[in-house]
Amino acid sequence: QVQVVASGGGSVQPGDSLRISCAASGTVSGHFAVDWYRQSPGKEREQVAMMDSGGYVSLASSVQGRFIMSRDTAKNTVYLQMNRLKPEDTGLYYCYWADIEYGASQWGQGTQVTVSL
Repeated sequence: QVQVVASGGGSVQPGDSLRISCAASGTVSGHFAVDWYRQSPGKEREQVAMMDSGGYVSLASSVQGRFIMSRDTAKNTVYLQMNRLKPEDTGLYYCYWADIEYGASQWGQGTQVTVSL
């Protein structure tokens, strides 16, 4: 079983930066794929970033050029660096962790990001 914890959210102003993290423990091999989603008020859940097991990253068009997804395989942690934040980036950010070798997957509990004046 894998345990996944998302952290690092907060309240910031437009134009600010924030880095959120997704860390896995338990049944983890260091070989993983991770997706970031966000649930914004009044909107459907949106996938904002994904990283495959080879480290290839794909970003939603709404965040391209502003968000960067990276990983530290030794720490079983992925990061989402969010720059030039906008009010429409506000939402609850979830990560979904899939361990490739063990076939275990889990949602993190979400971390809130609020962008407002």
